[in-house]
Amino acid sequence: MITIMTRMSKNQVEEFFKTLANANPSPTTELNYTNNYTLLVAVVLSAQATDTGVNKATAKLFEVADTPSKMLELGHELLIQHIRTIGLFRNKAKNIISLSEQLIAEHDGKVPASRESLEALPGVGRKTANVILNTAFSKPTIAVDTHIFRLANRTGLAAGGSVIDVEKSLLRRVPSHFKKNAHHWLILHGRYVCKARSPRCNVCIVVNQCRYKEKSI
Repeated sequence: MITIMTRMSKNQVEEFFKTLANANPSPTTELNYTNNYTLLVAVVLSAQATDTGVNKATAKLFEVADTPSKMLELGHELLIQHIRTIGLFRNKAKNIISLSEQLIAEHDGKVPASRESLEALPGVGRKTANVILNTAFSKPTIAVDTHIFRLANRTGLAAGGSVIDVEKSLLRRVPSHFKKNAHHWLILHGRYVCKARSPRCNVCIVVNQCRYKEKSI
């Protein structure tokens, strides 16, 4: 259950992101990829899986299949052999083959830069589309996963009872000059500092802006 805190003020939000930006000026995804297509495949594979686990599986996969045509040449069964250590690998393999076919048929083998086209691909939902739009095309989108959903509500940064509510709230509240990198700062902070069971408030660099009432300092 998410406990919604007192909301941060506009000045606190500005300072919150300024502090994160100073500590990590150029944040990026922890998924390994070589081009927009491999990024898309990696993000699809990362659903309900860790970035570390995905990176282990894709290290050899991307050596032989880094384009839609090469993925189709590899085929469904061999793709499964590469990703079988990842949760839901059978369904993900099916989606990757299907989206590769669709990219070739409808987008000349290239990853599209529009939300509608991305979300029309098999296995690609709003969160995945937001990651691609932000990471591949530098668009100021914010993909809300469990880490960001928890952090936004806990800190008072952006309250919301659903993922889409939090996303909309973040887009309203995050200053425009921080929006491009906000997704990465938030997910990294939620993954390594503002953890679910035991937030590391004692080492948190934005503890002064955080509105969490049960800080463990």
